[in-house]
Amino acid sequence: MVLLVALALLLGLLLALLLLIPRQHKSGHKGKSHSSLNNSDKASKSFSKTEVSLHNKREDCWIIIKNKVYDVTSYVEEHPGGDAILAHAGDDSTEGFFGPQHATRVFDMIEDFYIGDLEQ
Repeated sequence: MVLLVALALLLGLLLALLLLIPRQHKSGHKGKSHSSLNNSDKASKSFSKTEVSLHNKREDCWIIIKNKVYDVTSYVEEHPGGDAILAHAGDDSTEGFFGPQHATRVFDMIEDFYIGDLEQ
């Protein structure tokens, strides 16, 4: 009987660990963005404002924040502010990003979506 209880506790602990360990999924904010650029690739990639402006839809959404380009397509559906993220799709979102509605965690999250710099 003691062995059965110990086995049940061990299985419960393993199950709890499996549920608590973060898993990477399609959403970009819990992992890296869909691109598999490494840091050296990111540093050398740049986009024109015209190129960014072509990515202005729910299914293809890039934004600019402080002259950095982010592909937030995978986050659009999860954005707590709903479609507000689309207000500046394909354009500069710096002002909205730094608005009072955002918690400080967005400053860490946004780096997962970084794909390059805006050409000057």
